[in-house]
Amino acid sequence: MSGDWYDARQGDYAVPPMPPIPPAPPPAPPDGVRAVAVAVLNLSGLGLGYLLVRRRILAAVCWAATALLLLVALPADPDGVPGAVLVLYALFLLAVAAHGAVVGLRTRPGWPLRAPLALALGLVLLAAPAGGVVLYDSARDEAVEQMLLDRLGEADRLVTSNRGAHFESAQADYRKALTVYRDLQADHPGSRAAAEVPDRLMTFYRTVGAPYDAGNYCDALAPLRYLRTVPKAMPGTDLGVLENWPDDRLATSLYECAADALTSGQTTWPDRFGELLTTFPDSEQTAKVAPAVTAAVGATEKGLRGNEPCTAVEKLKALATRIDDVPAGQAGIGDALDKDARRARAGADAGTYTCGVDQYKDGDFEDAQATMNTYATGHRGSGKAAMAKKFAIAAEVAQTLPAAGKRVPTNRSGGSISVTVKNDSPDEITVLYTGPVTGSFTLKACGSCTVYPFGGTSLLGAEPCSDSGKKYPQRTIQLPVGTTYFVHRPKNDSTASAGSDTAKLESGYIYTECAYTTQGFGVTS
Repeated sequence: MSGDWYDARQGDYAVPPMPPIPPAPPPAPPDGVRAVAVAVLNLSGLGLGYLLVRRRILAAVCWAATALLLLVALPADPDGVPGAVLVLYALFLLAVAAHGAVVGLRTRPGWPLRAPLALALGLVLLAAPAGGVVLYDSARDEAVEQMLLDRLGEADRLVTSNRGAHFESAQADYRKALTVYRDLQADHPGSRAAAEVPDRLMTFYRTVGAPYDAGNYCDALAPLRYLRTVPKAMPGTDLGVLENWPDDRLATSLYECAADALTSGQTTWPDRFGELLTTFPDSEQTAKVAPAVTAAVGATEKGLRGNEPCTAVEKLKALATRIDDVPAGQAGIGDALDKDARRARAGADAGTYTCGVDQYKDGDFEDAQATMNTYATGHRGSGKAAMAKKFAIAAEVAQTLPAAGKRVPTNRSGGSISVTVKNDSPDEITVLYTGPVTGSFTLKACGSCTVYPFGGTSLLGAEPCSDSGKKYPQRTIQLPVGTTYFVHRPKNDSTASAGSDTAKLESGYIYTECAYTTQGFGVTS
């Protein structure tokens, strides 16, 4: 027999009637403590208030929102969580707290947990987000520290990567690194990175100033000058021993660079010494400037007695001029430098004669003539003035008759042989001669004389100086036996060229030299 229900009255089977639906439980009476407990539990961001009143979906929404916040916030970033995210999450917590309070006001808890105990639990759980904030702030601070240390490390790499590089090419990187060091100490004074800056600055100074340690004093000038500007670039920073670290090194570099240029003949030393004297007037290096210049003058003077006296003369002249260019600063040093300049000029002046002799012996007759004429003109009272004139005459003769330059003029004068020089020329002439005796004199122009055709014979067949009826300007000199070289040079603005003659004088003869003008200018004996 089946389990269907049979209606005997109807004689048929029928569906049994549904049991009556039990009535819904009556709503819980309002409970303010429970409402507050749900609200406080929701403020933790864990949705526990909703779980208390059996609203699992809403609890899941809270979990999702909190998970999203953690996804945005972690790992901690130096910039922190964006402000908009924090505002939205705070509004969300306030919303679920308010909504939870409304729901919890008349909803019985699904846990066997009394409202006061739930409220106490909620208050305890509020420590979770508060603790999270503290931990996050700590993580964020560490992230900031790491960021600053990374920035410090990048600045360090800019410095170390330029070790050994030329200062001009590395200067931009040095400035960038210094800016980082300054900003770390100014903007983050309590950070670990800022605490490392003093040590980094020491490395910075040693790297920039490395040319000095290598003994490259001229190369060290620019970086050391730059390091002296660092205190201004680091306002408010206590640099300690670094404050004056470049000073003595720069003073030494200025002296050594200038001293090397002084001894090697370069032209930069006056500026270097001048900078030293004006920037570090009381330094030990400054006290060595005057002795160095004195020694240089003395060493150059020695060259006057060497193989290149003319070079020594030019060096002494240049040395005197450059000494004048040094801004002495201190009176004592200034007096010493003035004395050195006068000594250098005197040495150059005295060495001019030696230079002229050397030029003559080297066959540089044109320069020898100019040098000796300059000396004779400027030293009329000197015992060497007369010899300088003889050298100038001999050098001029040797320019026309090179063989004359093989013999150095002497102080000898006169001789046993008479030589008469006549001027059969319409030009005033200067007669120069050198050999055993050197000298010169001037003959006036012959007013009645004319220019001879080419070859030295007139149209009537007359030879120069052969007209007994003319009074030729003439002069007789006494010369010794030997070869004497003559040059007759027209004076004033004559276009005639110089004439020359080589006379081999022997005892027992009387010699005549005749100057005459052809198309050029000629001489016959």
